[in-house]
Amino acid sequence: MADTLQKPDRELNMWPMSSQNSISHNSPIQIIGLLTHYSVSEPIEIQVKINDVSYSCGDLYITIYPDGKSDAVTQAGFFNQCFKNGNLLPIDDTFSKIINTPGSYQIVADLVSKDLLNISTTGIFTIK
Repeated sequence: MADTLQKPDRELNMWPMSSQNSISHNSPIQIIGLLTHYSVSEPIEIQVKINDVSYSCGDLYITIYPDGKSDAVTQAGFFNQCFKNGNLLPIDDTFSKIINTPGSYQIVADLVSKDLLNISTTGIFTIK
């Protein structure tokens, strides 16, 4: 990531997502379907939308952390995701995880292209 950020046309966007937990349609990557609240044992099911035509294939990683912590609660990897602009990821698969501990969590979606360029977005949700 440090290498990518040193390129003059790159920037790090760490702003939290809106109340609907999706960033503006101008963002290169969006989390779709994330709710702000889940009950214990309710699955967190999301998809990721890529809005950047320069990305066509890559590996998608979705990680959930307790908010403010660096130890992941769960992570899923979806490899060789080849898509067209506007496709939802993961292709022919599903991200669905259950978290049984109440609290605030951060979900991170990272797409790493075959050229090792990556785009990322985050969202916050609560388990009650």
